Amino acid sequence: MENELISKTIDFVKLKLKNAEAGHDWFHIERVWKLSKKIAENEDGDLEIIELGALLHDIADPKFHNGDEELALKISRDFLESQNLEDVKIKKVLFIIKNISFKNRNEKAEISIENPVKELQIVQDADHLDAIGAIGIARTFNFGGFKNNKMYDPEILPKLKMSKEEYKKSDGTTINHFYEKLLLLKDLMNTETAKKIASKRHDFMENFLNEFLQEWDVKI
Repeated sequence: MENELISKTIDFVKLKLKNAEAGHDWFHIERVWKLSKKIAENEDGDLEIIELGALLHDIADPKFHNGDEELALKISRDFLESQNLEDVKIKKVLFIIKNISFKNRNEKAEISIENPVKELQIVQDADHLDAIGAIGIARTFNFGGFKNNKMYDPEILPKLKMSKEEYKKSDGTTINHFYEKLLLLKDLMNTETAKKIASKRHDFMENFLNEFLQEWDVKI
């Protein structure tokens, strides 16, 4: 049974993401939220902060808002303030939203007693898990189609060491995205629970890529 704030947050997110791209819509949020709760069963952490961070983490994904990384923080703060959530908790939720992204992995989050590092790790793991496996494959091709990117081009090689700005501007092939991000996520998991789930999903992606490349080259 969700508490009232969680229920209101769910309604808010569903409304805000009503017309979102299918890989970053309410159903993505719902899966990350459920995964976060599942991981949290085996980890210490403030469940309310974890749930709010998971529910609001993609309320305004920068790639759909001209790269604006502050919009999600503003929308989330305005909403949580409207729900009379105390400021210290709001700051913890915003910390998760600000630091969750793969593209920010080389930027060290400021660690202090006020910043919920464990909660960030749990929500980040959940978000990364939803980017791999069968769902991850489906989301990747959906987004590639949304951007009208090529599925694959043997002449275009993956860029394995992109800066944050290069990553944000990248418009490479969908298959290259597996090598530039998705296959890296297994080793970036923070929690033991997520590592176990990630291993299976990672293997599924590798099998898919092997099959895809064989079919592309008409070897089977």
